[in-house]
Amino acid sequence: MTHSTNRRNLLAAGAALATMTALPTWAQAQPNLRFAAVFSDKDIRAEMMNMFAKEVAADFKLEMHLNSTLFRQGTELVALQRDNLEIGNISPQDISKQVPAWSVLASAYLFRDANHLTQFFASDLGAQMKKMVEDQVKVKILGPTFFGTRHVGLKGKKKVNVPADLVGVKLRMPPGETWQMLGRSLGANPTPMAYAETYTGMQTGAVDGQDNPLPNVQNMKFYEVMGQIVLTSHLVAFDLLTVNLKTWNSMSPARQKAFQAAADKAIAWSAAEHTKREAELAETFRKAGLDVYVPNVNAFREHAQKMYLASDDAKNWPAGIVDKINAVK
Repeated sequence: MTHSTNRRNLLAAGAALATMTALPTWAQAQPNLRFAAVFSDKDIRAEMMNMFAKEVAADFKLEMHLNSTLFRQGTELVALQRDNLEIGNISPQDISKQVPAWSVLASAYLFRDANHLTQFFASDLGAQMKKMVEDQVKVKILGPTFFGTRHVGLKGKKKVNVPADLVGVKLRMPPGETWQMLGRSLGANPTPMAYAETYTGMQTGAVDGQDNPLPNVQNMKFYEVMGQIVLTSHLVAFDLLTVNLKTWNSMSPARQKAFQAAADKAIAWSAAEHTKREAELAETFRKAGLDVYVPNVNAFREHAQKMYLASDDAKNWPAGIVDKINAVK
């Protein structure tokens, strides 16, 4: 009796093991994907990622690490390349450190608005730029995460109308030469500082101001230590939802298609929410006592574009790319 029972148990265990072995790797264990970003849980993009996580929940578990808690700002791309991170919110400025041609996508007054940005990345030219990153940096770009148009926010009440009015102003910019170039193109004295340190930096006078989209100003409460917002509209701000290439290549074509579709849906929702929030916040900040006004934007645009075209960065830009981007409808 005992011998027969043991034999049946062994046969059952063997059958179960054979069935498990026959299952694809994905069915045996749900992969855990770590996501890292500089933004906070109050950010619209955090909601975007929660939406994305739900869309892919049947196949993946998304582990969220916000506020630069897993990797400090600017190191997420290297973490993806070293297989230390599966998904990251990567700035085009960080990509341009490794792919100099990409510095054009981080230049001032290039994209008209969020729709222009989206249409560019959906175009053949956008596909070429993404393929350039995949080939050289070995990461997969899912799409651009628009998070508003960057404006200058300052502590004092002195009016700013043209770039000359920002001479000597210590303007907090993220670390990295591409960001510093952006600050200089506005006429300011750019000062590298981490996003999470910016509030204290303005509070203590380490910097005189910062540049961010209005939703970020609200999320991080920068308005509490600012006196004015100069609506320079100098950069249609975006990061890139980016996947570790090993993770991407481990998916079947069908799973890649579903993963991309989930990203597209979440990104489109986030862009629409940011556009809506921007329209509301200018008036909100005025009511809170900040001076919110439009300077001579044409003067800022001409000054910035002249600086960029004369820079070493422009030597690395694909021929005619600015005109081609301008032509995207």
